[in-house]
Amino acid sequence: MESPADELVAALRAARATLGTAESLTGGRVAARITNVPGSSAVYAGGVVSYQTQVKIKVLGVPEEIVAEHGVVSAQCARAMAAGLRELLGTTYAVSTTGVAGPERQEGKPVGTVYVGVAGPDGVRVEGLALSGDRVAIQDASVDAALSVLAAMISSAGPPPEDSGLG
Repeated sequence: MESPADELVAALRAARATLGTAESLTGGRVAARITNVPGSSAVYAGGVVSYQTQVKIKVLGVPEEIVAEHGVVSAQCARAMAAGLRELLGTTYAVSTTGVAGPERQEGKPVGTVYVGVAGPDGVRVEGLALSGDRVAIQDASVDAALSVLAAMISSAGPPPEDSGLG
């Protein structure tokens, strides 16, 4: 039985698409899950672990106004992280994760508050999650959610055009 990451890599290959990851609370776990799949180098371009706010701003291009107004644990930040990474790497898709893994609240938001952003050719989608468990359980569930939201966006995009020149 294929894992969600195996299925995601297969879907990216079928769509002739590429992917990048912008991670905060997952600390590179989304990238690790994807690169554990043999052949993922055909679709995975790379990623940025933007654990500190300044990396989100300086590398991913998250506007300081978003951080000041909404915080880094927000749908707006997840959206900007995904869009910024997609532009930075020139990939078809980019997925982002930001949130509170614990053990303490952050920006007044409870442990388990997570946002997953996916940027693609048809725009950016953000999903907010309220997860429970310890730090590792929240991080693992965030990775699962990132793969799921990304797979849903890819499947809704449909097949690539025949004359795309890719392949």
